[in-house]
Amino acid sequence: MSTVLVTGAAGFIGSNFVRYWRAVHPGDRIVALDALTYAGVRESLNGPDGELLDGVEFVHGSIGNTDLVAHLLRAHAVDVVVNFAAESHNSLAILRPGDFFATNVTGTQGLLEAVRRVGVSRFHHISTCEVYGDLSLDADEAFTEDSPYLPRTPYNAAKAGGDHVVRSYGLTYDVPVTITNCSNNYGPFQFPEKVIPLFTTRALAGEALPLYASTKNRREWLHVSDHATAIDRVIHHGRVGETYNVGSGTEVDIEGIADTVLGALGLGPELKTIVPDRPSHDRRYLLDSTKLRTELGWAPAVEWTDGIADTVAWYRANEAWWRPLLGRSPVIEGAGADWSGSGR
Repeated sequence: MSTVLVTGAAGFIGSNFVRYWRAVHPGDRIVALDALTYAGVRESLNGPDGELLDGVEFVHGSIGNTDLVAHLLRAHAVDVVVNFAAESHNSLAILRPGDFFATNVTGTQGLLEAVRRVGVSRFHHISTCEVYGDLSLDADEAFTEDSPYLPRTPYNAAKAGGDHVVRSYGLTYDVPVTITNCSNNYGPFQFPEKVIPLFTTRALAGEALPLYASTKNRREWLHVSDHATAIDRVIHHGRVGETYNVGSGTEVDIEGIADTVLGALGLGPELKTIVPDRPSHDRRYLLDSTKLRTELGWAPAVEWTDGIADTVAWYRANEAWWRPLLGRSPVIEGAGADWSGSGR
């Protein structure tokens, strides 16, 4: 039996990972740490009875609180740390870049300092394809683990900085680190500021779907459950100090997403509306996940058509989860968006 500290556990990917780990490793204990910022949803860790999932202890706190994290590591004899904690919304990063560097770089360093002091068998860090920059829409290549870091936005740069902190603690202090860089995730429990739940919840309310003017910009889409299996594989079988890309190979542009969501709900294209692009809007991301597939035997199990249909159906069936979250996002996506920033 192991004890796993999951940071950012009340977020989208973190909460899905907790649910996955409870199902696949029922004998393990989980300490779920989250700062509960606006996008942290404590209820995402509840079971059908409305109570916290069995085998999970929730702690409200920040990864930057080194003393708190060190206490948790000692008190619970934590074996593995999985770090999902991050500010992650590109649009908000334009308005509040300082928040992103504080959490994604300085916070990650504080977390690692606690790990260095106490010691664990594995520290696994979740990163993003966006640290590599973007690709042209007609490019033949994909990002590999050896691609240079060329972040274009404050969010991308903050995540890149966090990755460098992780590697530095591995090389300097022998912390047993691994990193995964994933493509865009989708699935249940995703905060409704992100594009798929944003489109779905707006469509369910009969409201316009705001498509950025560059409607052919596209992303590689990975179901959150496939991401969880990849992390599990890396934690148990990945080589210490290594980075693994996690991608599905499935690319969909923004208009394709809107059309898919509308079609799943039996609605027409009249709800689509074009809004101005945000600054430094990346064109395309695509990961080469050959290393993960060949070295560790991982492969995605959820096809896009099934995964997106299930996701739209989940939001339609779980209005009680997302309805209270509307209006909590600090960003207004649409024609009235102000990208001038707040001076922070």
